[in-house]
Amino acid sequence: MKPIISENCRFRYRELFEIGESSIIDDFCYVSTALKVGRYSHIAAGCTFGGGKDRTVSLGDFSSISSGVRIYCVSNDFVNDLVFINPLHDGSLNEKLIIGDVRIGNYTGIGTNTVILPDCIIPEGCVIGALSLVPSGSRLEEWSVYAGNPLRLVKKRNRENILRQIKILEERL
Repeated sequence: MKPIISENCRFRYRELFEIGESSIIDDFCYVSTALKVGRYSHIAAGCTFGGGKDRTVSLGDFSSISSGVRIYCVSNDFVNDLVFINPLHDGSLNEKLIIGDVRIGNYTGIGTNTVILPDCIIPEGCVIGALSLVPSGSRLEEWSVYAGNPLRLVKKRNRENILRQIKILEERL
């Protein structure tokens, strides 16, 4: 089935956008970085993906990002650098930018109003609870539930049951 992309989304670099079969992106999402969305995944309304044309946010298959999520591949260092729009557009004054792609694996879920900062890996089967902050450089455990600020491990997910459900679903597709 063809993907569904709301007409009310804005892509700064549409040529860097990829979306898989049967995935959906809802209204009022803003994308200013490369975005790769897998198959049968959903991005709910009002999400933001930032980082510029040299950075990528990737979302795996059978995954979901809830409303209001913010994912950034670049951030200023608020302690060491000036925080502004540089009229030189050359990055010469930003000495300590925090930079890194964000990779979100298959069978994942990101809860409402969560913020994910640069250079994070949300691995296969991992879920992040609503209103959480995933700090820069986070490397989380597969098949786990995390939540909060500070982010903490809540419990492990039932990998076998979820993969069984995926197998049933794929047989019916």
